[in-house]
Amino acid sequence: MVVVFTYLIMSKRLSPINALTIVPIIFALIGGFGADLGDMMIEGLKVVAPSAALLLFAILFFGVLIDAGLFDPLIKKMLSIVKGDPVKITIGTAILASTVALDGDGTTTHMITISAMLPLYLRLGMNPLVLAIISLLSLSIMSGMTPWGGPATRAITSLGLDASEFFIPLLPTMIGGILCVIFTAYVLGKKERERVGVINIDHAPKGTATPHLAEAAATYDMSESLKRPKLLWVNLLLTLTVMVVLVMGVLPVPVLFLVGFVLASMINYPDLEQQKERLLAHAGNALTVVTLVFAAGIFTGIFSGTKMVDAIANSLVSIIPDSLGSFFPIVVALTSMPFTFVLSNDAYYFGVLPILAEAASAYGVDPVEIARASVLGQPVHFLSPLVASTLLLVGMVKTDIGQLQRYGFKWAVFCSIGVTVIAVLTGAISLF
Repeated sequence: MVVVFTYLIMSKRLSPINALTIVPIIFALIGGFGADLGDMMIEGLKVVAPSAALLLFAILFFGVLIDAGLFDPLIKKMLSIVKGDPVKITIGTAILASTVALDGDGTTTHMITISAMLPLYLRLGMNPLVLAIISLLSLSIMSGMTPWGGPATRAITSLGLDASEFFIPLLPTMIGGILCVIFTAYVLGKKERERVGVINIDHAPKGTATPHLAEAAATYDMSESLKRPKLLWVNLLLTLTVMVVLVMGVLPVPVLFLVGFVLASMINYPDLEQQKERLLAHAGNALTVVTLVFAAGIFTGIFSGTKMVDAIANSLVSIIPDSLGSFFPIVVALTSMPFTFVLSNDAYYFGVLPILAEAASAYGVDPVEIARASVLGQPVHFLSPLVASTLLLVGMVKTDIGQLQRYGFKWAVFCSIGVTVIAVLTGAISLF
């Protein structure tokens, strides 16, 4: 089922929404689960409903703030620093995304990074997929290895480990991972520089400098009537307040962004007709992402309800040959790439990881090394259509998950192998 699904979306035979819905239904019917399909799908939808609500209101919230020009000063400052050089822009993107990703939250990372940088990429005619893959890789390193990030938290919890014992030896690996992302950003930036050149926007007549700039300018430019420069500080205060409340956990996150969207609309566009126009302007993007999330809920609901997750986990663990026992941490690190791509983090860390740790103990391998190894495949995991923040990411850069996977797969594998090598060299995991 996973192979067919992946092939269909990467070859563009089906859209991600159609593949996420139709493929698991067909395979569940083949497996004889027809009578229970409805309950499985409803359970899957219940699981993803909070994520869908969060993404819906977060897209609308940041969409209104972008329309109002909140990020314009940042873009102008970035332009003055990078001088229209794509290499400097991509490296700056990696540094920004890695910094924002320190909180471990994928949704926040992508919303801030993409909202701030996408207009700049479009202004210069750069490929938005470059921005998307840099943001995704930055998040995968920071969220994957910090003890408060989702994957590490699950690994620590499922094996009953001490957070500091897990993280401190992994710190050099995380720094090395950031350097891998910056190197990737440099390479992609050089390719973009060769394609679009270094553009001096201040002296380039709009629409006449280059074909790339002309096309980008048409995409980037909005009606000046939407800008609210006098409300810049009010909008900044609102954004910071939402971020602080988000970190403090005072309100459920979907509710927080709903309130934030309502306040942003009322403050910047008090006229009811303008509010309606802003809602409609971002509705297409928001609807696409939310529909994807619900389709992913169908997929995961059937995947879990039919026990396919358990079967895959047990089968894959059983085929690891005994001769590889002395290399078990390396085996876990390398297999975590395909495991976490086809399984959700919950399924992998609570279903597969304890089995791997138990098998490793027979070879005298400490469970903490298995836990560290298990997070090294996260760059590949974040390309999975089962990751809610990735669905938000593709929606914000107006692409689809298949395009992102085709463009970014080799870079995700490069970063995963890179951090695995660094983990071995720094002693975070043992080679023998």
